Amino acid sequence: MKAILLFIGGIIISTLSFSQEFNPPQIDTIPFEKVKVKVGADFAMQFQGLTQEGNSLAPIGKGFNLPTANMNISALLAQGIEVHLTSYLSSKHHHRTWVKGGYLLIDNLPFKGAEKYMKYLTLKVGDMELNYGDAHAFYSDNGNIIRNPFVGNLIMNAYTTALATEVYFHVNNIWLMGAVTTGTLDPDIASFNSNGSVYSKNNQLEQLGFYWKLAYDKTINDDFRFRVALSGYNCKKNNEGSLYSGDRSGSRFYLVMAHENDNPNDVDISENAWSGRWAPGFNLAANGIGFTDKDNSYMLNLFLKHKGLELFGTLESAKGTTAFTSENFNFTQYEFNSQYYFGKDENVYVGGKINGVDNHEGQKVFRFEGVIGWFLTKNIIVKAEYVNQKYKGFSFYGDNAGFKGMMFESGISF
Repeated sequence: MKAILLFIGGIIISTLSFSQEFNPPQIDTIPFEKVKVKVGADFAMQFQGLTQEGNSLAPIGKGFNLPTANMNISALLAQGIEVHLTSYLSSKHHHRTWVKGGYLLIDNLPFKGAEKYMKYLTLKVGDMELNYGDAHAFYSDNGNIIRNPFVGNLIMNAYTTALATEVYFHVNNIWLMGAVTTGTLDPDIASFNSNGSVYSKNNQLEQLGFYWKLAYDKTINDDFRFRVALSGYNCKKNNEGSLYSGDRSGSRFYLVMAHENDNPNDVDISENAWSGRWAPGFNLAANGIGFTDKDNSYMLNLFLKHKGLELFGTLESAKGTTAFTSENFNFTQYEFNSQYYFGKDENVYVGGKINGVDNHEGQKVFRFEGVIGWFLTKNIIVKAEYVNQKYKGFSFYGDNAGFKGMMFESGISF
């Protein structure tokens, strides 16, 4: 089908005239009287109508996917100090409730003289989503789909949660962030050794990762905003995870490109939680997600907004070694999306996105998404999307492998 079909469309749950947020909010000006707790939630539902082509793939039908939900709790603890906690009530990877993470946001330290420094500084500490790159600002986070104009996230998805401390310096329109992380999803100080029977020490202090971001973000007037950001992430030895395998909610496309092996796992969404993704360490032939031992990644992002038109681009390089096999990898990724908001309060939009990833072995994955979205209210969004994803150079899939079709998604966030 031609690209025109990509713009047939649906209903998502989002916000009116949604303003994309890349930086931590400034909370030091919020008046504090007493501790106030806020409870919110995110809900998302999908109807999937995809077809796929490739060698020995598990057959998929058309229908509704697992509804996903988040619960969000926050509290202003003091002037300029706020705590946040997010739990997944239902997700593709874990059907039961579990905690995504939580963090403390500090815009003001409670001691004399701190205000003259804290007007330039913000601290973020906790077990949280790492702020590497700007692409995750458009990320659909399980039940929270309101910030993503499209259905899919990036093919090579640099998204993980881990223990970390981020320090932000901001002056005028410049933001500089430096951070340190354990880089691990499951913090521990001991683990099974290779034979699976004896515990061995696990020194996390020797395996710290470091990441940073430099951004220029300027709102020139009511009609025009410009932002450019460069980020880096370095970890010499990952422990129980990696930058590209830390999304425990799963991908937005269900059971695509999963091989049929005549066992129940073929159609278990939690066993195929990252279907449609590809990144260093992934073993697509075994329907598996993999870890990396060493990560050296850099991401360049550009964001432009003029009235109802938004443009966003990503260029990323990832090099390092895979876990278990210690093989070197070299991946590159590009992404460009544009969306135009119109109608009353700019509550309707059309958009298109291209996303491609290739590696040092000549393998390539390319995706096109075209979407129509509608913000019913400030907290409700609906979208209809056509997606077409192609795989080249994967012998176990064969020629002309990929999936395509329509996705309908709706969500509520409050």
